[in-house]
Amino acid sequence: MKIVVVGASSGLGRCIGVDLGRRGDQVALLARRRERLVDAAKEAGPGTLAIACDVTDEASCQAAVEEAATGLGGIDAIVYSAGIGPLSPIEKIDAATWRRAFDTNVTGAALVTAAALPYLKATGGTAAYLSSISASLTPVWPGFGAYAVSKAALDKLVEAYRAEHPDVGFTRVVVGDCAGGEGDAVSGFPTDWDWTYLAEVRPVWVSRGYQSGALLDVEELVRVLDSVLRCGGTVPSVTVMPRA
Repeated sequence: MKIVVVGASSGLGRCIGVDLGRRGDQVALLARRRERLVDAAKEAGPGTLAIACDVTDEASCQAAVEEAATGLGGIDAIVYSAGIGPLSPIEKIDAATWRRAFDTNVTGAALVTAAALPYLKATGGTAAYLSSISASLTPVWPGFGAYAVSKAALDKLVEAYRAEHPDVGFTRVVVGDCAGGEGDAVSGFPTDWDWTYLAEVRPVWVSRGYQSGALLDVEELVRVLDSVLRCGGTVPSVTVMPRA
């Protein structure tokens, strides 16, 4: 398959892009940090493309997807894994943080999808988007208001695209606790977190049963995602959670 992975410079996106390349797919890795993409492309295997893309910029999304389509010779699937998870009491989330969360988690997905849509329609392709259990399966986790609200909006975006373009397999992949891989493949979410505040809210997550302490094996996530991509989007939603 010819697959575009967005948000592939770190975390789950990097794990997904590298694994798909190793499985023999033709892969284009997209993210802002091209130097990291180059390293990931080497891990993924010969022919993997590393393409700079800022998902908050419409022109960048259009240019990156077109470069990927040209380099791959078309697009069979996209995986949107770009996302940020600010940690803050909801009343302290400022306007800039709300915008950043929506620009990355929702608007970026819309822009990339719009750019890729002609290619996906030409191949009857699949588009998969990483969502969160906090947006659909559990109540919102205290401290993760901006993340959960934006991911809930992403869920509706996927439904909207599915309603208007039924010839493309739009799929939501709901992910439980997963730290990613090692090195650059580790999730970048905690980078800007307030660790004192985390110490306050994490016991609440555990006491309410939102977090068991177990982490999802990223290899299991990739196996499920690989199956979703190859079933042509016939599965509209799938949930992957760690064993309690």
